[in-house]
Amino acid sequence: MVILIFGALLFFNVPIAISLGISSLIYIMFFSPVPVNMVIQALVTGLDSFTLLGIPFFILAGDIMMHGGISRRLIRFSTALLGGIIGSMGMVTVFASLIFGSISGSGPATVASIGKIAIPAMIKEKYDRGFACALAACSGSFGPLIPPSIVMIMYGVVAQQSITHLFLAGIIPGIIVAISLMTFAYFASKKYKFGLRMNPELKETLEVESLSVVRTFIDAIWAILCPLIILGGIYTGAFTPTEAAIVACVYALIIGIFVHREIKPKDLPKIFKNAVNTNGTVLILVSCATAFGRVLAIEQVPAALGGVISGISDNVYIILLVINLLVLAIGLFMESLAALIILTPVLLPIVTSMGVDPIHFGIIITMNLAIGQSTPPTGVNLFVASQIGECRVEDVLRWLLPAVLVLIVVLLILTYIPAISLFLPSLLLP
Repeated sequence: MVILIFGALLFFNVPIAISLGISSLIYIMFFSPVPVNMVIQALVTGLDSFTLLGIPFFILAGDIMMHGGISRRLIRFSTALLGGIIGSMGMVTVFASLIFGSISGSGPATVASIGKIAIPAMIKEKYDRGFACALAACSGSFGPLIPPSIVMIMYGVVAQQSITHLFLAGIIPGIIVAISLMTFAYFASKKYKFGLRMNPELKETLEVESLSVVRTFIDAIWAILCPLIILGGIYTGAFTPTEAAIVACVYALIIGIFVHREIKPKDLPKIFKNAVNTNGTVLILVSCATAFGRVLAIEQVPAALGGVISGISDNVYIILLVINLLVLAIGLFMESLAALIILTPVLLPIVTSMGVDPIHFGIIITMNLAIGQSTPPTGVNLFVASQIGECRVEDVLRWLLPAVLVLIVVLLILTYIPAISLFLPSLLLP
């Protein structure tokens, strides 16, 4: 019944966070003997975690860096590094998104920051407008996958797993995604004659700027050092992931104000306001999703769903395939953090009982939800990229399908070769 109420609210375009909270409250009030204060307690306890403090600070750090000229410097460095190759601007978009994703931890923030520069640049270099938007949207998948990832922090809280281990586990998968999307950009550009190499008359624009790898690297060094400082501090034990988020904010402020000098004191209220708005939305969603998950647990929905999935087969490979299909389908319609909070308590006991490592499963579910951020009808990365590129979503879908298929192939590789995700945690941490 609670799922029907939730579905009805979504049908009437009630925001997903509000739908989760209201459906939980209505069900407890009218269809359950459980006291209504259980929902109120769940709304509060869902946010009662020290680890969750990392989420608002990483969001703030991303906003500060977005306004501090970092994305432009990363684009220039990437262009100098990859320029002249077939499909170079597409590769630049992917490579710059990889670096920015390791700073912001957010898919939409990565698309917004890198896409504002990369999408118009690709269009200028005669890339198809829909292709440019689709590639930028899929490149946002680095946000959830590459540390420091907000989605991984939430998974660690819900699954009670080490955030540090999860961060390490996401590095190699993130690099594989980058290589795959860059390969896709290369072959698509070669086939459809996109980009600088195929349009020699545009080469002059790049040569006028005389982009030097060394000079652009020096200019972007403070941006590149940021993830190294954050992750290095976490892995060496200098600070916790939560404390790393605060370090990232302080670092971003120092670089933006005193080094790049692109953030003025008058800009700070706007930056903090944007971060507060984003954090409010995210944490309300987390709180309401926690309450919804508690209601599902009371009604034994996880146990019933687990029984259905377990009854399909006793083969772990088939079960993982079914779970991938389930999470991909739910990711089409539900926001990543809400889906993660609801699905993790349901699915994690099933896979761990079959010998799947919880850290490995964290990468699997994160990759699934990262793909969901780029796919309609609720893919936020898709809509951000379409808005930046001034392109209809229908025109993006033609190019989005092959790009998403590339990501699904990577998902299957990560699913069935756990050593990819577990190599670094087993090598560097006890």
